[in-house]
Amino acid sequence: MAENDEGATVEELLGARLGYLLKHAQLRLAEHAGPALAPYGLDARELAVLAVLAAGRPLSQLEAARRLGVDRTTMVALVDALEDKGLVERRRSEEDRRRNVVELTERGKRARADAEDAREAAEREFLAPLGEKDAVRLVKALQVLIRTPDGA
Repeated sequence: MAENDEGATVEELLGARLGYLLKHAQLRLAEHAGPALAPYGLDARELAVLAVLAAGRPLSQLEAARRLGVDRTTMVALVDALEDKGLVERRRSEEDRRRNVVELTERGKRARADAEDAREAAEREFLAPLGEKDAVRLVKALQVLIRTPDGA
């Protein structure tokens, strides 16, 4: 633990701040999820793209970017990487020929399913110190926070 000039640790100084706790919890979760996803050649952001693309009708890159809350440039890079891996393909929309959609390939569908299982196991391992009831409560509390409109 890092200490400041007066001997207090960073955790003692910042350990009650929500932003600090959320950031470091996310970093710890990434330490679990990264190695779990590595055998599938994916990182967490790429898996999120595959999950969004698998969730319903074919989406354009822009629609997928909006759902994920990422900018267009980032989305293009993510789709390019997934396309290079043979996990997604771009094609013309059947409903609107002016629009391109991105869809999972058969390989992408299998990779997503397997990687999701690995992600879920990594999350269970990360949350294990809380116990099952507190882990469920934490997830539900975070869902409330991200779904509540600003100013509510």
